Amino acid sequence: MKLDLSNESLLTYKALASPVRLDILRKLSYKHLSVRELAEEMNLSSTIVLMHLNKLAEAGLIEFERVGHNKVSKLKVDHINVNFPQEIYTAFDVQTTDVPVGHFTNFSVKPSCGLAGKENYIGKVDNPAYFMDPERMSAGMIWWTEGFVEYQFPNYLARNDTLQMLDLSMELGSEFPFSNNVWPSDITFSINGHAIGNWTSPGDFSDTRGKYTPLWVPDNVNQYGILKTVRVTDHGSYLDGQPFSEASLDDLKIDGDTVTVRFEVKKNAKNRGGCTIFGKGFGNFNQDIEMKMFYS
Repeated sequence: MKLDLSNESLLTYKALASPVRLDILRKLSYKHLSVRELAEEMNLSSTIVLMHLNKLAEAGLIEFERVGHNKVSKLKVDHINVNFPQEIYTAFDVQTTDVPVGHFTNFSVKPSCGLAGKENYIGKVDNPAYFMDPERMSAGMIWWTEGFVEYQFPNYLARNDTLQMLDLSMELGSEFPFSNNVWPSDITFSINGHAIGNWTSPGDFSDTRGKYTPLWVPDNVNQYGILKTVRVTDHGSYLDGQPFSEASLDDLKIDGDTVTVRFEVKKNAKNRGGCTIFGKGFGNFNQDIEMKMFYS
């Protein structure tokens, strides 16, 4: 589930702001329970338990189903991500470039893999040859299990411009045939051949439909990812504002006409759970792969 700081997310925050409801969620994480079973375990009346369950259901955290004569509760989500507004830096000029996910310039991938456009899959799934199909340029989502996909970003900075900071923003998830909401994968980010760091994606999500994912995409396949922002400065790198690695701008040697960006699931990764990249028209963030170059 994706939340933000808008009023639309208040219902979920309010549902979580209760020790009783948190206890209910913990119990439901182990097994499905009826109202009567929950009431007995928590030493509460069925009326009180049902009131709390209804609040959790209204927030989209649980759902009910009938099992015989019993009304059984079960979890609807297994994780929640909160998206905070990104801070805008005004001290520097900024050059922003968006590259669609299908505009990769190099790749080496292994199935399961594929590409999807606004109206259908592009070519045949699980056949890496279609990653060279000219129609790949219209892809809004790509996925693979092992290997890499590489992009070239233009470097428009003039000779007298000094690069102060670089941001790379994209929506990512793991890759599992159909979907698996708990499927960790170690994804390595590299810029100009220098590894910035590894991020472990927690899963390949289909608990809810992606906000922008086309209706033709089945409910049981990847629906959305997590928006990640890698920031490289002169004193190290950060992921979503937290220290990431010691890689700095000097390590990237950005002095040519292009900047090479690679997303990779290495053969020797601890969690080889694949990678899915969501672009415009897919996922929860209607954006392509975005690079911002802050300069003075």
